[in-house]
Amino acid sequence: EKEGKGGKVTGKTLLEAIDAIEPPKRPTDKPLRLPLQDVYKIGGIGTVPVGRIETGVIKPGMVVTFAPANVTTEVKSVEMHHEQLQEGVPGDNVGFNVKNVSVKEIRRGNVAGDSKNDPPLGAASFTAQVIVLNHPGQVGAGYAPVLDCHTAHIACKFAEILEKIDRRTGKSVEANPKFIKSGDAAIVKMVPSKPMCVEASP
Repeated sequence: EKEGKGGKVTGKTLLEAIDAIEPPKRPTDKPLRLPLQDVYKIGGIGTVPVGRIETGVIKPGMVVTFAPANVTTEVKSVEMHHEQLQEGVPGDNVGFNVKNVSVKEIRRGNVAGDSKNDPPLGAASFTAQVIVLNHPGQVGAGYAPVLDCHTAHIACKFAEILEKIDRRTGKSVEANPKFIKSGDAAIVKMVPSKPMCVEASP
C-alpha cells in the first residue's frame, strides 16, 4: 500500500509481481525429443552430441535412437555447463556421451529420442500449412525452398498444393490451386530432398 498524490494505491510492486509468476511447466512427461545442434569428438571421451531438450528427459544408461540417421546407442553420461547430470529436462542445453558411434554417423539436424518410447522417425513427405509472406511472382508445384525445422536445414519440394485457405479462419477457399502468391496461405504436400524429422505440434 502506498500513499501518493492521487490517494492510496494498493497492489504488488513490480518485483513482487515478477516473483509471483509461475514458471512454465516443463513437458517431462512427453517422449524425448532432442534436436542436435552439433556433434563433437572429444579426446579420451568419444562422441558427444549437444542440443537443447524440447520434450522428455535424457539420463545416463538410456538407449537412444537418432533419426533420420537410424542409429541406436546407449547414453554413457549427460552434462550441462561441465557438470554431470543424473537427468536432463526440457530447456536444458546438454552434451551427452554415446557408446560406439562415430561423429560421421550423426549430425546437426538429427533428433534423439528414447528408443523404447515413441522414438522419432524420418519423414519421406509431410503436409504443412504455408503462408507466402513475400515472394516475387507465383509459387507452384516443383518449387523447392530450404526449410529450417528445429536444427535441420533441408530443401523441401512443393509436391502438390492441396488447397488454398483463409489466413484468419483456416477455411478452404480453393481446392488444388495451380499457384499461390504473396499473402496466400495454403496446405501443401512437401517432399524433403533427404529424410528429415518433422512432427505436428501436439
